[in-house]
Amino acid sequence: MMRDMTVRHRTIQGRTVCDRLIRAESGYLTVYLALVLTVLLSLCLALIEGARSNAVRIETECVTDIGLNSILAEYHREMFRQYNLFAIDSSYGTQRAGTEDMKRHLQTYLERNFSLEDVFLTNVLYRDFLAIEVKTIEMTGASIMTDEAGAVFRRRAVEAVKSDYNLTLLQDLQQWMKVIEVNGLLERDVAKEKSIVDKQIQECNGKEIQISETETETVQVQNPTGNLEKTRQEGILKYVVENVEDLSAKGIEQDNLITARMERGQMNLGNMGLQELSDSERLLEKFLFQEYLMRYMGYYGAEKETGALSYQIEYLIAGNDTDVENLKEIVNKLCFIREAANAVYIFTDKEKCAEAEMVATVLAALLQVPEIASLLKTALLLGWAYAESLYDVEQLLSGGKIPLMKDKTTWHYDLDSALSLKDMEKKDTVKNGLCYEDYLRIFLLFAEMDTLTGRAMNMVESDIRLTSGNAFFRLDNCYDKVEFRIHVSSKFGYKYEITRKKGY
Repeated sequence: MMRDMTVRHRTIQGRTVCDRLIRAESGYLTVYLALVLTVLLSLCLALIEGARSNAVRIETECVTDIGLNSILAEYHREMFRQYNLFAIDSSYGTQRAGTEDMKRHLQTYLERNFSLEDVFLTNVLYRDFLAIEVKTIEMTGASIMTDEAGAVFRRRAVEAVKSDYNLTLLQDLQQWMKVIEVNGLLERDVAKEKSIVDKQIQECNGKEIQISETETETVQVQNPTGNLEKTRQEGILKYVVENVEDLSAKGIEQDNLITARMERGQMNLGNMGLQELSDSERLLEKFLFQEYLMRYMGYYGAEKETGALSYQIEYLIAGNDTDVENLKEIVNKLCFIREAANAVYIFTDKEKCAEAEMVATVLAALLQVPEIASLLKTALLLGWAYAESLYDVEQLLSGGKIPLMKDKTTWHYDLDSALSLKDMEKKDTVKNGLCYEDYLRIFLLFAEMDTLTGRAMNMVESDIRLTSGNAFFRLDNCYDKVEFRIHVSSKFGYKYEITRKKGY
């Protein structure tokens, strides 16, 4: 009995010890789990906050890019349609200048993309994990189409044609320029040379010559090229155009266009510079820019009927207010260069020189003033070259071709027909000469770049103002690149600042 009690007592004591051990181990597990869960919970919360912080940054960057792309998508449709140029019109068709509308549009795009308004059952199924809102938007940089005397406009125009320009045409143009420079076709004033010779011939009038021992006679010299000089004084346009009455009567007011505002300092200016170009790059830029102008603007024979002017390339070169005045100046330039080229050739043609010398000698003999034979010969050759130039210009304006330097096969007038400007049977059409468009290219290449660019911008403004809703269009309200600094904040305490630059 005592043994049983002893055994039972030991058993009870053993169970008590086990229970204590179990309770002790349970306490250790609870503390361990508490410590582990605290660490895990802290880690999870840190990961969540880290994810939220990065998500705020990433979403701000993505939404900013989307917003700026949306701003760029608001490019001026009419400028793109007519001139293949992309730019944001910050006035949006109104008279207001500035960037407030652009910033307001950007803010709208940002807020719509940060918002969950368009998500289905947002209030029931979702919670805004980021809760981002736009605080401030400021423009920190801009590139306007008219910056640097229109260099931005010129670069964008070059990009519009850069992918498909004609390298052969560039080589041809360089060859034409070489011929012009070698022969001095843009420097030689043949009309002035002719006027000096005519004056010397005129000085012989009134000279008394002895016809006998007792009689004298006053010399009356009639210049054989007098009829030709009348055409020059009257203006040659009516001699080279079939119907002057059919010419365009359009004109523009330049006082409120871009070049006039530049002179008055009434321009909106950006603050983004352009990369400097090398000499070869500048030459290529000038060629591509003039090809852009030839492609998107009208000229005589390929008029832009919907434009403020029909002869727009002529305006770029001459800069006058009306189509007629611009065409008249181009015709004079054409005659100038053709007269110089024809004079260079005719004095090397032995047959033509001999013919002119024979006629001059006969005239001098009839007038009994042999000493003016050389003057008459020079006047005849220069007048002949001038008459040929009138024919050349007429052919160019009617769609024909005339080579820079002529030869026997391409010369048109004989001396008698030249002096009277009689029509002659036209030769076969010249196939390898230059057309009117090519001569315009030559004049454009010799034009001063800033002047050419300014007039091109005038033309763009004038044309676009004629279209619906664009009466107040200004090219210096058109932005090529923009840079914004945007401040956002989250309801969870995060703030983020981002600066982005976007352009076409």
